[in-house]
Amino acid sequence: MGRSISVFGLGYVGSVSATCLASKGNLVLGVDLNPAKVQAMDSGQSPIIEEGLGEILSAANRACHLHATTDAVKAVHQTEISFICVGTPSLRNGQLDLSGVERVCEDIGRALRTKSTFHWVVLRSTVLPGTTERVVVPMLEKASGKKAGRDFAVCYNPEFLREGTAIKDFFHPPFTVLGAQDIAHLAPLKELYGFTNAKIFEGLIPTAEMVKYVCNAFHAVKVGFANEFGVLAKHLGVDAEEVTKIFTSDTSLNISPAYLSPGFAFGGSCLPKDLRALVHCAKQHDVRVPLLESILPSNTEHIERVVENIVHKGKRKVGVLGLSFKPGTDDLRESPLVHLVKRLLGEGCQLQVWDTNVMLGRLVGSNRQFIDEFIPHIGVLLKENMQEVIQGAEVIIVGTRAVDRETLLQTLRPDQLVIDLVNLDKSRRPSGKTEYEGVCW
Repeated sequence: MGRSISVFGLGYVGSVSATCLASKGNLVLGVDLNPAKVQAMDSGQSPIIEEGLGEILSAANRACHLHATTDAVKAVHQTEISFICVGTPSLRNGQLDLSGVERVCEDIGRALRTKSTFHWVVLRSTVLPGTTERVVVPMLEKASGKKAGRDFAVCYNPEFLREGTAIKDFFHPPFTVLGAQDIAHLAPLKELYGFTNAKIFEGLIPTAEMVKYVCNAFHAVKVGFANEFGVLAKHLGVDAEEVTKIFTSDTSLNISPAYLSPGFAFGGSCLPKDLRALVHCAKQHDVRVPLLESILPSNTEHIERVVENIVHKGKRKVGVLGLSFKPGTDDLRESPLVHLVKRLLGEGCQLQVWDTNVMLGRLVGSNRQFIDEFIPHIGVLLKENMQEVIQGAEVIIVGTRAVDRETLLQTLRPDQLVIDLVNLDKSRRPSGKTEYEGVCW
């Protein structure tokens, strides 16, 4: 028999977690302040775009294993375990914005005040080491009037979901990390993740919090490293792809090929803000981290190279294919393509943008807030037809692998330049009549 679970926050992590847990026979109740997200999930529709999620969500809803509500008290009273999956974005100084986590803790705490049975609160949001015990536990205790460890348990379970492959990542994780003040409190979580053969690591909460940052910082280092050696190789006349092939074949010392292929800048809701948080935290403790401090400037420089390349060629009509930070999603938060579009507009370029998954009217929550604050006029640049964008451009920027090769080849003209940011397979690259450039190969 499954567990009863409430999932607070129906963004990417929350929607995937709620749906996948429900598909395993658990009774799951999604919770969000946004009524549009709640209505979507409660009617069997996905609040986000993620490959494979809609079908699983709809099936779980039809089986009455997955519903949603805006009522936090109802959610806590009707479930045994509450997962907190709200965002922790960056403030202007790089510090984490914990307001979403704090709000949910107050809501759950008030609900616990009137609940007589033991309850598990599990934080999945990415937070710096010490945050759960320093912020989450005291807020829950204050709002509930109860004692952590005696009346309720607080655990930490970081997520390792990649947008575009989140379903696969949930069901087949590299490992599962669980943290608690009392290891005995992890028993129901181990039961929940019994479907996976991946190793489960049990430990203290700060360890679990730190593992998430170590992983994300290393992913970011790998992206920046691959991009820098790719650019250097290009300038030296060396085949970066051949170098990469040889380098990543060493799985004993070089670990894995993940994130180690030259490409465009990294972005999204995790790597940039997690790096800023680490750097800010180090400064607070008077610890110098020059490598970590250099990663975001290196990432920005990668965007600037593309801008400078286009401006230097004197071409002003630019078509951008792709806008979200990953193909198969509509997530625009800190997408390097959004930053690139803004920079090109600042250089006086005339832009048209196509992304099959991005429609401005459908964006909600933090995704819509980011666009409204960062580049509010993006809507007038978006086009529904890829051919229209290509035909009106002097330079075509390929920023997504979702581009259909045949459509691209049939529409291109000899006088156009294609700049590839995603390292298309050689069989898919335009060749012959049109000039082609890889960003760092």
